[in-house]
Amino acid sequence: MSAQVQQLKIMLELQDAMNTKVTANWQQQGYEWYRAIWVECAELMDHYGWKWWKKQSPDTEQVALELIDIWHFGLSILLQSDASRDDIIARLQRELVIATDETDFRLDLEKFVAATLGDRQFHIGLFARLMAGVDMSFDQLYRGYVGKNVLNFFRQDHGYKDGSYRKHWHDGREDNEHLVEAVLSLDATKVEFKDELYRALAARYQQ
Repeated sequence: MSAQVQQLKIMLELQDAMNTKVTANWQQQGYEWYRAIWVECAELMDHYGWKWWKKQSPDTEQVALELIDIWHFGLSILLQSDASRDDIIARLQRELVIATDETDFRLDLEKFVAATLGDRQFHIGLFARLMAGVDMSFDQLYRGYVGKNVLNFFRQDHGYKDGSYRKHWHDGREDNEHLVEAVLSLDATKVEFKDELYRALAARYQQ
């Protein structure tokens, strides 16, 4: 099994597990994942900048975070279909071609939104063009996705729902900052990456 196939498999497993944690039979609920995608796209556009009446420069770091959020919803759409996991992985490998011939990122974003609203599906190829538009690699997508997912699980396991969770840790920094450091300190190509990341967060939280 190639590293990319393994990583796609892990992401699909994580997404299913997180959705199940929120709603046990989530696949039967008919949630409007497409709506979550286009709302995220509007937020993404704000981070990129579109107002001609004021000076704006793209906040590509925030754009990348929004793309990772969109990926969560996109995977949910794919998992909700009748396709098998192997078929979804094969399709992702085939269609996630990170390249674009569009010089204006905002036009690619609008094409993606129009397609999403048109059939309420996840357009993998158009999403890959957005990744290319902010120089985002598959490795960055994977690290960012697994990091966000593991942090969500960690928060749930440590009292996020009842309010006992501490978002600021021992050194006064937010959990997101610790997450970034922990992700960069680990080998994302290892199958154990998500488990090692969870343990690294636990060690930092308990200090």
